[in-house]
Amino acid sequence: MDPVRLIVVMAFDRSDEGELSPAFEAMQFEVEDRAIRTAKDMAGKHAGVIAWAREAQPDVGEYGPPTVLFQSGEVPEME
Repeated sequence: MDPVRLIVVMAFDRSDEGELSPAFEAMQFEVEDRAIRTAKDMAGKHAGVIAWAREAQPDVGEYGPPTVLFQSGEVPEME
């Protein structure tokens, strides 16, 4: 199967203990422009927001390195 391009937006908030945690489930998009626009809209509402993309073959568990499309605030290290 050919690789697919995963385009994802995640937002993070700080817990009462000060640790970053996901504000909600990751949102997947079809196109980068829409993901970037959504991330920018959320930037002032969360401690951190990131939009990223990567090539993947989920059926065999292979994922390429992530490319950051937009980042604002504090986000955890990406693997």
